Amino acid sequence: MSDHKGDFATDVRLLRISAIAAAGGALSTVAADFLLHLIRLFNNLFFFQQMSASNRSPALNTLGLVVIAIPVIGGLLVGLIARFGSEQVRGHGIPEAIEAILFGKSKMSPKVAILKPLASAIAIGSGGPFGAEGPIIMTGGAIGSLIAQFFHLSSAERKALLVAGAVAGMTAVFGTPVAAVLLAIELLLFELRPRSLLPVAIACAVAGFTRPLLLGSGPLFPLHTIPLGPIGIVSSAIAGLVAGALSWGLSTSLYKVEDAFGKLPIHWMWWPALGAIAVGIGGYFQPRALGVGYDVIGDLLQGHLVLHAVVWIIVVKAIIWVIALASGTSGGVLAPLLMMGAGVGAIVGPYMPGGDPAVWPLIFMAAALGGMMRAPIMAAVFAFELTGDANALLPLLAAAAVAYGFTVLLMRRSILTEKIARRGYHIYREYSIDPLERHYVEEVMTRTVSTIDAKTPVADVLRDYFGARQKFRAYPVVRSGSLVGIVDRALLDRASVEDARAPVGALFGAAVPDVALPGETCRNVAARLAVKGLDRVPVVEDEKTYRLLGIVSRYDLLKPSTAVFAEEREREQFRHLWTTRNDDGVSPHRDDDAPADSAGVMRQKISARNDTHAQERTKRSSVVRQD
Repeated sequence: MSDHKGDFATDVRLLRISAIAAAGGALSTVAADFLLHLIRLFNNLFFFQQMSASNRSPALNTLGLVVIAIPVIGGLLVGLIARFGSEQVRGHGIPEAIEAILFGKSKMSPKVAILKPLASAIAIGSGGPFGAEGPIIMTGGAIGSLIAQFFHLSSAERKALLVAGAVAGMTAVFGTPVAAVLLAIELLLFELRPRSLLPVAIACAVAGFTRPLLLGSGPLFPLHTIPLGPIGIVSSAIAGLVAGALSWGLSTSLYKVEDAFGKLPIHWMWWPALGAIAVGIGGYFQPRALGVGYDVIGDLLQGHLVLHAVVWIIVVKAIIWVIALASGTSGGVLAPLLMMGAGVGAIVGPYMPGGDPAVWPLIFMAAALGGMMRAPIMAAVFAFELTGDANALLPLLAAAAVAYGFTVLLMRRSILTEKIARRGYHIYREYSIDPLERHYVEEVMTRTVSTIDAKTPVADVLRDYFGARQKFRAYPVVRSGSLVGIVDRALLDRASVEDARAPVGALFGAAVPDVALPGETCRNVAARLAVKGLDRVPVVEDEKTYRLLGIVSRYDLLKPSTAVFAEEREREQFRHLWTTRNDDGVSPHRDDDAPADSAGVMRQKISARNDTHAQERTKRSSVVRQD
């Protein structure tokens, strides 16, 4: 077995990145605690005119009609911060983090780390119907990115630290470390490697252990329900379909309203204030729709609200959330989705067969999250960690998976990626193992190579190898079996006339040739060919002796893709539900010895067999009649 082959490609730098991620996880927890206190501070200042960080619901205000103006003031402040501070404070955080990861080399500015929590605290504290998780994901990501920029790291390593900081912030807000890791895997990392998974997991673990020191411990919404019966799988699927339709409706409505804002003849700075008018009006008629609404989510899960109140809260919440978010203000999407999903579950739960009606708000909540964000595993585990209800884990998974399938089939993009697509960037969220990562140079290289001795004169090389009978575009030049360089017509054309009788090996001087090693992955070599503009590169035993082993070209690097193409495109059927076997026990529907492209021959063989069997049956029946 080759020593260079292993399950993963990594090195000791992983330990350094993980140590930095641990520090980032702790800082993100502190930032999450700061953001939540800042939201409460602005909430008390706007609605109760008090300088306090106590946890009070904006629904308890006594402002009357004045409450309509409060979100408008917050919207004006957010617009000013975005216009004169940083436009990156707009939006709900996760799309901005994805954009920085994929298109910004995972670099975020200190402005974002400061202004994003400030703008979000103002927007939410003034009644904005948002959650704190989106802003803290953006803020934690900025912290991770800023820490990374103090070290000599690659863009991929910065990405790991950015994501680690982001999901550590989510862990701190909700106390869901496993779901946060899954969020990173399903939404942010766009890969599954030790170099990214380990720092993220460590950051979330640190945040999980640090959270009780600042924000308390235990599930955010403790719940215990009765396990569903056998019919529960059907009911969970129905819940997933309804939640998927809800996700489609909310996402579609959001971007239609956003398009309407884009047609307004005023600067986008004023949009948050205009959207906040709807928030203020909705908050006047239904105050419990204002703010983060964690208390409302808890009441929905515990069944503490009557049906009429649930319908009223959810309708108002959906309307003001869509309008406010489309206006470009700052706030998260997770908490509103949790509330709306739980609300739908509370409404239809009494009519769902198969179990305790109390479980359906939780199931619909997870399904709405899984469908809207297209992260079903994260959604199921997230709902489980929020409540600690192990009895609901299986239906949570089923409903979230169905909702995910619904939106994947009916929607081109999610609520997150649509935002990025509107900025001119397309994101493809499917990823798999690169076939070039799975194969090594020694597996694809051409071993039989035509070489040129370094002592051969340039003129002879031109005549014998680049004349009318030229076979290859370039040839390795060797001296006693060791590589000197690789020669092509362009190099020879640059040689002067005086060099015509000089040995071809003299053209290379002391320059070190570009080579590949047999233990390198095809991906590494493909990247080198692309960066240096090469068509092929010699393969040597090692970089000391340079003993030539073969050559690898762009064509050779295409070989691993043929197996992938076959797996994806070629469709075969090896077993049939109904088969008729002959006397030899062979099914006439398939000939194991026939090639894949010989369907006509196979049909002829089958017909011949059937004819033979018919003749034998006729003979047997005639014998019986004679007897």
